[in-house]
Amino acid sequence: MQKHAARHVFTSESVSEGHPDKVADQISDARAHVACETMCGPGLVVNMGEITSEGFDTVNTQEIARSVVKDIGYDCPVEGFSWNTFNYVSALHDQSPDIAVGVNRKEAKKQGAGDQGMMFGYATRETPSLMPAPIMYAHELLVHFARLRKTRKLPFLRPDSKSQLSVVYEDGRPVAIDTVVISHQTTEDGANKKAYAQIEEIARDRLAKTKLLTNRTRFYVNPTGKFVVGGPTGDSGLTGRKIIVDTYGGMAAHGGGAFSGKDPSKVDRSAAYYARYAAKNIVAAGYADRCQIQVAYAIGVDRPVSVCVKTFGTNHGVTNEQIEKLILSGKVFDFRPYALIADLDLTMPKGWSYRDTASYGHFGRDAFPWEKTDKVDVLKGLLG
Repeated sequence: MQKHAARHVFTSESVSEGHPDKVADQISDARAHVACETMCGPGLVVNMGEITSEGFDTVNTQEIARSVVKDIGYDCPVEGFSWNTFNYVSALHDQSPDIAVGVNRKEAKKQGAGDQGMMFGYATRETPSLMPAPIMYAHELLVHFARLRKTRKLPFLRPDSKSQLSVVYEDGRPVAIDTVVISHQTTEDGANKKAYAQIEEIARDRLAKTKLLTNRTRFYVNPTGKFVVGGPTGDSGLTGRKIIVDTYGGMAAHGGGAFSGKDPSKVDRSAAYYARYAAKNIVAAGYADRCQIQVAYAIGVDRPVSVCVKTFGTNHGVTNEQIEKLILSGKVFDFRPYALIADLDLTMPKGWSYRDTASYGHFGRDAFPWEKTDKVDVLKGLLG
């Protein structure tokens, strides 16, 4: 009997920089060495959280928030949320000394984890960036529409938007795009079928390069018929509510910790970056087609308490246990907080900023140091 290919459909979504939760994420990430939360709503931005920074009193946090909102494109007061008219409230404070004592050690190399928890990194061979196809292409669509909005090539677009892609898999490989959903805020002038047809045409053209579109691919653009009231006017925003959008679109496990608003001492951010770095290099080296790495920490302790590697039966020439042993040895990847921060240069970003990570995903873009595949040759030398 002929064996039929195992088939399933997997869906991921992305949200734009103008989504209210992403407005909050970007404001939180427009600072350094903080654990800062942001809330936003109609005509309001609130900052809360802890700050560890010399000269913090001289930092104009309100000015930073207004600059971010202006850059996103909220510049029309009559819409209910604009950079020059929102009310600003600050409830920022110094970091708790109980946390600081375990993190800030006299010997820098003994720096403890800024919190307990488990983090995951993931990579898959299904796209050139070694990211899952549904989330990668969902991000790419919104990045393209943001570019068209900011260059006024589609002047009826406003900042808030969402995309969703459902991808057909056969035997673990993406073979077709089943459904595309785009909900994009527009002006009143753009809330019509002609504008929506233009959005669909652009999306089709953009996705054609994936070679996954078929004559059965369905497109839904603003399926309710109208999306004019958006951003923090249409819904409240809060830092850290888009953790699946930020990572792998649900394709991999998630430890539950948000990234934005946290400095590198918080391992639920920095160790998740490093786990992606390790998983991506393992896949790039050819040892697996898919790799997921879990790492766990105890607050104030300078080494992970556990490491778990899964390759989902796609490993080549090595076992999961061999990869785990190599990671725990520290010969290639050193998951101590001090070491991983230094390895990725997370305290002194070069060519990127933390705010850059706060929209369109923290993974899959070459500008970020955790996307490097510079450990491939070393891995081949040690694993054979």
